[in-house]
Amino acid sequence: MNYLRHTLLLGLLLLCGHVSALEFKQVLTNESSVTFFYKQIGVPLDGKFNKFAAQITFDPAKIANAQARLDMDVASIDTGSADGDEAVVGKLWFNAKAYPAASFVSTGLKALGGNRYEASGKLSIKGRTLDVVAPVTFQATGTRGIFEGGFTIKRLDYAIGEGEWTDLGTVANEIQIKFHIVVNAAPVKK
Repeated sequence: MNYLRHTLLLGLLLLCGHVSALEFKQVLTNESSVTFFYKQIGVPLDGKFNKFAAQITFDPAKIANAQARLDMDVASIDTGSADGDEAVVGKLWFNAKAYPAASFVSTGLKALGGNRYEASGKLSIKGRTLDVVAPVTFQATGTRGIFEGGFTIKRLDYAIGEGEWTDLGTVANEIQIKFHIVVNAAPVKK
């Protein structure tokens, strides 16, 4: 019986020898999130983007080939207040009519050891593109993986909050963005 099991296992390995590793690239947006945190008049507040698209290609054995793109639908912003939502999609804040999406496109991924990485990329908001670096963790269980990370931006660098809203006593300049991206993997063929 043991001989038969080993023979079958060896046969499967030989038949499937063209499969080398797992590549995580199927994003489950319904289980993922993009959130943000800020202070208004010194009070900590948070929000999220209800609609976003993500594309990820990640093989832990080939870090140099990793790619990520995250596009947030600016009009889907949820500040927790209908009045706030209406205001921030307006011209003085995100100007969603002229700039309907904010996007992050990776330019590199550096392994830091264990499940920790540093992702670098370009963040584009309201027609302005700047470099950002984000610490990221990746946890995999079988063919399911989770990316967790975040970074802080200065909203005025992207002209988020113009005119009277440039007063940093009302809304702080620092906005922390966090992401939780759930992905599934598929075998990579040689």
